[in-house]
Amino acid sequence: MSESTPTTAETRRLAAESRDRVRFEEEALELSDQVYRVARRLVGSREEAEDLMQDAYARAFRSWRQYQPGTNLRAWLLRILTNLNIDNGRRRQRTPETQPLEEGDYFLYNKLEAAVPEENPAEEQVIERLSQDSVVDALAEVPHDFRDVVVLVDIGDFSYADAAQILDIPVGTVMSRLHRGRRILKRNLAENAVPT
Repeated sequence: MSESTPTTAETRRLAAESRDRVRFEEEALELSDQVYRVARRLVGSREEAEDLMQDAYARAFRSWRQYQPGTNLRAWLLRILTNLNIDNGRRRQRTPETQPLEEGDYFLYNKLEAAVPEENPAEEQVIERLSQDSVVDALAEVPHDFRDVVVLVDIGDFSYADAAQILDIPVGTVMSRLHRGRRILKRNLAENAVPT
C-alpha cells in the first residue's frame, strides 16, 4: 500500500466528518429565519441585515468544528452575528463616511446671491448684515444636542474624541451631530442675513 492511499480508518473518519458538517449546515440553515429577524433589528436596512446574516453564516460554516454538538446552536449563531455587527460598527467608527457637498451646503451663499446680485463679494455682505447678537441668536435656535457639539468643536476647538468624551457619546455621533448642527446654523444665519 502506498503512502498516498488513505487507510480504511481514515476514510471512515473523513466520511463521518463530512456527515457531521452536512448535519451542522442543515441545522444552522433551519434557523435562518430567526437569525435574519435578529439581524434586521440590529441594523437599519433590509440589505444590511442580509449582508450581516450572510457574513455570519459564512463565518459559522468556516468555524463549524468549534461548535459543540448538543449545545444551543441558535445562541452560537446569534453570538457570531452580534460580534460581526459590533465589529462593523467599530470599523465604521474608525473610518467615518465622507459625504460629498450638497446643494444645501451652499445655502447661505446661494440665498445671498439670489437676494443681492451686486458686485460686492458674498463674504462682505454677510459680515455687514450679521452682528454678534444675530450669530448668538442663530446658535441658540440650534437644538440642544447639536448645539453642544458645534460649541465644543467649532468654538471651543476640541477634537472629535475630546467632544465625545465630554458628552459621553461615540465619536461617530459627534461627527453626525456636528454635520447636522452646522447645517441648521447655516440656515438660521442665512435667514438672519438675508431677510425674505
